[in-house]
Amino acid sequence: MKFNVGYWVLKPGVTAYHCKQIRQVKVSGDKRSVHLYGVSYGEDYRGLDGPSFELDVTAPQEGILRLQAAHFIGSRQKMPEFDLNLSDLPMEVTREADRITIASGDLALVVTYRPASFKYYWKGQYLTAVGDHYGAPQLSYMKTDEGPFMRGQLEVDVGEKVYGLGERFTAFVKNGQVVDIWNEDGGTASEIAYKNIPFYVTNRGYGVLVNDAGPVSFEVCSEAVTKVQFSVPGHKMDFMVIGGGDMKGVLEHYTALSGRPALPPAWTFGLWLSSSFTTSYDENTVMSFIDGMQERHIPLSVFHFDCFWMKENEWCSFEWDKDMFPDVEGLLKRIHDKGLKVCVWINPYLGQKSPVFKEAMDKGYLLNRENGDVWQWDLWQAGCAVIDFTNPDAAEWYKNKLKTLMRQGVDCFKTDFGERIPTDVKYFDGSDPVRMHNFYTYLYNKCVYDAICEERGEEEACLFARSATVGGQKFPVHWGGDCNSTYPSMAESLRAGLSLSLSGFGYWSHDMGGFEGTANPDVYNRWLAFGLLSSHSRLHGSNSYRVPWLFGDEAVDVCRHFAKLKARLMPYIYGQAAIAHETGVPMMRAMALEFPGDLGAEDLDRQYMLGESLLVAPVMRKDNVCDHYLPRGTWTHLLSGEAVEGMGWRRDSYDFMSLPLFVRENTILPMGESDTQAVYDYEKNVTLRIYALKDEACCAVRTNRGDVAFTARAKNAKGHVTVTLSGAHEGARVLLVNVHAVNNLIGAAAQDTPEGLLLTGLSDTVTCDM
Repeated sequence: MKFNVGYWVLKPGVTAYHCKQIRQVKVSGDKRSVHLYGVSYGEDYRGLDGPSFELDVTAPQEGILRLQAAHFIGSRQKMPEFDLNLSDLPMEVTREADRITIASGDLALVVTYRPASFKYYWKGQYLTAVGDHYGAPQLSYMKTDEGPFMRGQLEVDVGEKVYGLGERFTAFVKNGQVVDIWNEDGGTASEIAYKNIPFYVTNRGYGVLVNDAGPVSFEVCSEAVTKVQFSVPGHKMDFMVIGGGDMKGVLEHYTALSGRPALPPAWTFGLWLSSSFTTSYDENTVMSFIDGMQERHIPLSVFHFDCFWMKENEWCSFEWDKDMFPDVEGLLKRIHDKGLKVCVWINPYLGQKSPVFKEAMDKGYLLNRENGDVWQWDLWQAGCAVIDFTNPDAAEWYKNKLKTLMRQGVDCFKTDFGERIPTDVKYFDGSDPVRMHNFYTYLYNKCVYDAICEERGEEEACLFARSATVGGQKFPVHWGGDCNSTYPSMAESLRAGLSLSLSGFGYWSHDMGGFEGTANPDVYNRWLAFGLLSSHSRLHGSNSYRVPWLFGDEAVDVCRHFAKLKARLMPYIYGQAAIAHETGVPMMRAMALEFPGDLGAEDLDRQYMLGESLLVAPVMRKDNVCDHYLPRGTWTHLLSGEAVEGMGWRRDSYDFMSLPLFVRENTILPMGESDTQAVYDYEKNVTLRIYALKDEACCAVRTNRGDVAFTARAKNAKGHVTVTLSGAHEGARVLLVNVHAVNNLIGAAAQDTPEGLLLTGLSDTVTCDM
């Protein structure tokens, strides 16, 4: 939202009041809060009126400083609020005659009094400051014809780049964009988004969370090209500056505050196959798809039933269409007997033809208008109404419907929608309906996630969710929504996924082959490689099926090839998933996140790191050409074994069985023995592939529950290599990739292979000279 016309002039109907002085400071006895009283007039002003600012600084977590600014403290508390871990830690406070320094860990805020200024530092190094305009800090109350707003501006330095703000399909670097935090169902080809997160991170190693569940407007170097501006309606604003040293550190601190991503069960990382949306299907169709995948030796983990598992116009009824599926429990058992899990589609709406509509209406479980009528409209389903998850009884009722399905054999739920939430309603708990518009998705997905945890246990809980807000990462997995079946839509999906990953979300998926329309075989094949090298992989479409044989024999081969590759990579993939769960650092990492300080990596949005060691650049051109950037170091192509030196761009051509897929130097890459399933004993008979060992490398090999089974470390000291294994490593082997001879081998037997020297019969310590 813009308040200015250019640099000097306010828009008609706007009056700005800035916090120009700090007149009073109060530090609590336990140093858990600092209160600053600010005024909007200059030092020589002697009048009686004019807005003032009540500012409170606290430390919700170490390395985070929260600043709450109020114009009128009597304005009602903003509800709902994000579910944050607010510890309110003691701070280090240093008072001087003209300033106060407030520190949480390595993050410090220095506030001067007359004139007021607000500057942030990390380990003594300047990060950012509240913007200054002609001597007035841009911490402001804005009186407008549209109502009151609070506005903040933070400085952006030369070369500083802004990322995040949720799953955004626009340019990956957000400088120059206007971003309104308002969840909408708009597909993947516009500036609106399903998952709006009022959090951004910059390449200067800090992040900012605007702690407001309602609409937040960001002007990212747009209204003022050297500032990020954020504004919220009303008389109160709450934002947190989050330090970390680099973007990984920021994400660790941010997810400590907003919640770590849960660790999904290992089976969710295998291939998902969907019925697609408006297609016609019954039990015979479903089983023909599953049998067809198995006959073609394509590993499959999950079958998903989209909307029409229920009768049309009855969504959600939570009841199977018995005309199409007369023996539900038998069908689900047959699917389970083939080693698959079952997912079904749901949303938080009830069409009035649903057999449970009247029950929900009579019990007060639906959102009402102010006059007491149930809120309804005719989009999506005739007479569609919305569940009120602020009503504990409604949430429990909804959970029980899902538990009944789970007892029939359903394993997880695709939680679709949650964005089209009306604002002309009243909630059971009195929440502000405007603020609930974005927050609704949190209650919806939490309700479903909790139902699975209660019925199956937390270790088996998984969603496939479209909408999200702050904290939604606690209820994985999320997918990118309704994309087109084209190369440009592949690209827009990837940059959105990378933006979401820089917003605290650990895992992400997308509809392989595209959702709308039907992809050409080349697009489908390229999307298979991209999807099966994402954290989660699902084949799903709108009005056409996505089984590979409909796209040709070559598509079957491509699907099999990459599904088997992902199965073998599961010891690595699940280890990286556990890191995302433990630290908040995502699985699919923007190059800027993994290579801070590399100027060539800062803008890259068509490639990513899958975990810390695998570089993936999906091919998005019909002519098979892919331009990709390799940072400094030795990179080894995982499939061909070719080693190349980085720090520059490469242009290569790839057939459908390959793509730029490079292993970073100093990597121990654990690969499993099974290429037929996603879940097996990852720690048994694992091959530890060591790539370009120049100094040190390490990895933790985990079980399929995420626990560390053993660790491996390798060190190269001027050609003398030591590999140390700690913990039970039954059947483990070491492959020295592209090394074909060593001297003085102790602690293992060696066999030369085309890929390199294979070491077996490993002792806890293996040494050799290269």
